[in-house]
Amino acid sequence: MAIQESGEDYLETILILRERNGVVRSIDIANELGYSKPSVSRAMSILKREGHIEIDESNHITLTQSGMAIADKIYERHNLLARFFEKLGVDKETALNDACRIEHVISPITFQKIKENFLSGDE
Repeated sequence: MAIQESGEDYLETILILRERNGVVRSIDIANELGYSKPSVSRAMSILKREGHIEIDESNHITLTQSGMAIADKIYERHNLLARFFEKLGVDKETALNDACRIEHVISPITFQKIKENFLSGDE
């Protein structure tokens, strides 16, 4: 089953928050994304049911192997696309916003070509 764009965003946010804070709770995700707690709770239920996250007895959220694979892919796309757009002369805020939208729809072939031809030299 393919994951929706919003699910990808949640998984990417969990990855970012885990790297920043060590532990992740629903309230952290709600605060980071500016979403309501009930919206985040519903999304976490779906992601848990689909096997992308686990929630322990302390309500700490961790990514499963499948969740980590999706989050890593989206996070890499986001970072590389934003850098690419900035390299083209786009201001940082616009580059980040555009990358956030495009990261979900760009084909693997196009992304790979951008990565190979424009960004591989400065990583």
